[in-house]
Amino acid sequence: MKIQNYINGEYKDPMADSWLDNYDPSVGVVYGQIPNSLEEDVDLAVEAAEDAFPHWSNTTLELRSTILQRIADLLLENLEEFARAETKDNGKPIQLSRSIDIPRAASNFSFFAKAITQFPSESHESVGLDAINFTLRQPIGVVGCISPWNLPLYLFTWKIAPALAAGNCVVAKPSEVTPLTAYMLADICMQAGLPAGVLNIVHGLGQTTGQAIVAHPKIKAISFTGGTDTGAKIASITAPMFKKLSLELGGKNPNIIFADCDYDKMLSTTIRSSFANQGQICLCGSRILVEESIYDRFKSDFIEKVAELRIGNPMDDQTDIGAIVSKPHLQKVVSYIDNAKAMGGSILYGGKELAVEGMQKGYYLQPTIIEVKDNQCQLNQEEIFGPVVTIMSFKGEDEALQLANDVKYGLSSTVWTNDLNRTMRFSKNLQSGIVWVNTWMLRDLRTPFGGQKDSGVGREGGVEALRFFTEPKNVCISFEKGKSS
Repeated sequence: MKIQNYINGEYKDPMADSWLDNYDPSVGVVYGQIPNSLEEDVDLAVEAAEDAFPHWSNTTLELRSTILQRIADLLLENLEEFARAETKDNGKPIQLSRSIDIPRAASNFSFFAKAITQFPSESHESVGLDAINFTLRQPIGVVGCISPWNLPLYLFTWKIAPALAAGNCVVAKPSEVTPLTAYMLADICMQAGLPAGVLNIVHGLGQTTGQAIVAHPKIKAISFTGGTDTGAKIASITAPMFKKLSLELGGKNPNIIFADCDYDKMLSTTIRSSFANQGQICLCGSRILVEESIYDRFKSDFIEKVAELRIGNPMDDQTDIGAIVSKPHLQKVVSYIDNAKAMGGSILYGGKELAVEGMQKGYYLQPTIIEVKDNQCQLNQEEIFGPVVTIMSFKGEDEALQLANDVKYGLSSTVWTNDLNRTMRFSKNLQSGIVWVNTWMLRDLRTPFGGQKDSGVGREGGVEALRFFTEPKNVCISFEKGKSS
């Protein structure tokens, strides 16, 4: 199949007639082509967005809300089609696409459809100065949204929904590795009555299409989710242009397990937080830190449970772990496993590529557990972003906190304990934007989402997203006091 760009309400081939292959990771073969869009395609999308902005930015909140809710409803009406497309494009198990990815994409639209109608303005009476100040929150204009391949529609909509709700027009680029559901979304938007030019979807490589979006002088804000190195490059381009910037980047998240935890709940959740989506989630707890007194028990039980995970055809409802997203990414992950000993670790389980029956060319890898002794080893310091976790022990709270914070990343942390005082101490002192206690990936869309240190800049979610996609303008009115009657 051939995917096209979506510009000004129409599907368009890339202007240079240049195309990229799109692979099905479950079988390792090309099943389609996507546009290899260049600067001129981005220019066309920006022009369409600029033309649409005056009308869209002045539509009523009720109309914007109605259209976004209709998009959400249509996604749910077509859930199975979108779920199968996501699994074919990404390699993730169909049960994950069906129960998490597509419903969450619909929830993103539904949430911001409602949130924009409740987005508060501010006013301040200057008592004694005979003046009142009020703050307008106005849409920025044309904004750029660039999303990754691990949660394709989920994170694509997490960006564009608040941007559209706030009255902006969008030029968006999904990952070239997983473009299919973003392409399909365009048709949903047309059915929902989203005006032409309000959302434009341009496909292509990061170094060409993405670069053109980031550097375009008429795009006033960039929201990006992806690797830390790419985020640094984007920041270097946008800073001299004074663009607003939101970066959600890498993570090397600690999963801190104390002996007083609810052990069974912790164990089952840790399986999920380690290997969900083949470990290709920025929030996965890839560093498992276990209190010394239960370390041997945990190690034995964890290996036993991981060995029960079913690896296979992503379209099979019984599959727990599907295919790695691409051959280059598989090779990157395998390189860490192959060099585990040199990097300071020993493999306790897994680490081997697999051939699934009837899908021998697919990109399959066993879930892998590596024991490490030193938190400074590469395995604990670098983001692998695959079905690979490290485990190590700690003696007490102070050591656990030092190990948890001793990385350049600060996206999320998970703490397992039934000690309330410890919960409060760790929640305050962990250097991460998100702390989960006795749970993982329990999300409330009203809450701020993002990381500290090399894990990013800014926050997404709830009013934080609406603030990012608007410009505050203060209006001060001086008035004369009337005479008392």
